[in-house]
Amino acid sequence: MWTRKELKDKAKIAFKANYWKTVLVGLLLAVVIGGFGSFGSVPNAATDVSHVGDTPSSVHISANGQDGDDVDIVINDFDEKLSFDDGEGTQIEINGAPAAVTGLGAIVASSIFFLAFLVILAVVLAFTAFVLNPLEVGAQRFMLRNLNQPAEVKEVPYAFDTNYRETVKGMFIRDMCILGWSLLFIIPGIVKSYEYRMMPYLYADDPTMTKERAFAESKQMMTGQKWNAFVLDLSFIGWNILSVLTLGILAVFYVNPYQNQTNAALYEKLRYGLPAPAPAASPQGFAPNAGVPYGQQAYAPTSQASVQPPIPPFAAAGAPAPKWTDEEQAVEGAATQATEAVGAVGAIGAIGAEISEA
Repeated sequence: MWTRKELKDKAKIAFKANYWKTVLVGLLLAVVIGGFGSFGSVPNAATDVSHVGDTPSSVHISANGQDGDDVDIVINDFDEKLSFDDGEGTQIEINGAPAAVTGLGAIVASSIFFLAFLVILAVVLAFTAFVLNPLEVGAQRFMLRNLNQPAEVKEVPYAFDTNYRETVKGMFIRDMCILGWSLLFIIPGIVKSYEYRMMPYLYADDPTMTKERAFAESKQMMTGQKWNAFVLDLSFIGWNILSVLTLGILAVFYVNPYQNQTNAALYEKLRYGLPAPAPAASPQGFAPNAGVPYGQQAYAPTSQASVQPPIPPFAAAGAPAPKWTDEEQAVEGAATQATEAVGAVGAIGAIGAEISEA
């Protein structure tokens, strides 16, 4: 089990020890996760369609070519008359224009708008999948490493050089799942976002992570933890309000790195947990239980001389090792001593048996 104070205390120590680099990466995360403020516009054509009540319909087409000529088309719905302005003061009128032209113009304008929207959406999705999501993974790797030692900004492009294809696939499917559930119902979308919350950290922590494992392990880690994580997010609401009042200055220089490091500490806690004596040691040094969340699973040291719990076999090389408290070390020490005592008693009994036989 974990507490908010425990995570926040570690987060504050971590980001203050490596302040400016953490602020820089936190700002990058805010930009990456926040997305774009605007999607831009189509530079070579602009269309304005208006039709209000009983007024004539008008379509303005700006070619923006070398000549810079504009063409105005006015459709009079009552006497079926088309008027053209060629931009040089010449008015051209066509009588007997069918009334269906109005509907045709609206259809053409709508089609152009829809196609432009699809193109922009495709570009944004591709940029998010191939650039922003890997940047998020690299930034979260920085936050993870920074928990236990000063990290370097060079961790940010990590995902572009390591496991890039799996990272792109897994994070893109995550985004689509959350988007789909959000469009269906808002609440399920929020629940799914918490269920997949640990995926960027899993990719950042393990260079062999696949999308199947990322989904499964994130889901397992967040089993029974979604509400606690939601309350953890709510605990920053006061800081967020102050950030708004300071026009985002406080967010950049304090709140963002503080919150990002706290979230990284939550991942570390849920995946590595705090060890406890296990009934039996597994060959890999970790005794998993499929029915128990990561944060409540027990570690089983492979050797009696072990002081710190082993890193789970699926963790990346160089991953931050979990830290034991004095109380837990005492428990492990007592368990080790008990095991040694049992072994000693057995050895003495064997020696006694040999003596009696002799």
